[in-house]
Amino acid sequence: MNIHPTPFDHPDAVKLNDAVQLEYAARYDSEGDATPLDPAMFAPPHGLYLLAYDDEGRPVATGGWRAQDTNDEGYADGDAELKRMYVVPEARGLGLARRILATLEADARTAGRTRMVLETGTAQPEAIALYASSGYEPCAKFGHYRSYDTSRCFAKPLT
Repeated sequence: MNIHPTPFDHPDAVKLNDAVQLEYAARYDSEGDATPLDPAMFAPPHGLYLLAYDDEGRPVATGGWRAQDTNDEGYADGDAELKRMYVVPEARGLGLARRILATLEADARTAGRTRMVLETGTAQPEAIALYASSGYEPCAKFGHYRSYDTSRCFAKPLT
């Protein structure tokens, strides 16, 4: 597996984003994640977007972080927000999410961010397990879905 920095609007990133949106829609009986995202949010040094490719060149996993600072959605100065972590079903269980997460944490730390934050939901128990086993702890809710009962927010210091 090869993991590469890739623009959020790259065709392979769009393909996996469409796939994760379908999964969100199925799990939450919704239209997917409506959080407004712009490719510029993931441009270094204020973010990073990664794609993992299998040995045959197929995109199989993705994830990114974007800088956040204190605002009316509950973020704090120095936050790096994890977004669009996703592994295609046939590549799950290979450790890709952990590798992407570690790379994103290291990059955000290098960029001077002090805390990685993420929002997930109750219909994603495997995501919650990944984050908990990676040192993330529940925190005050933030972001687009902060008022939803199914929303769960987590944070991990990067310092």
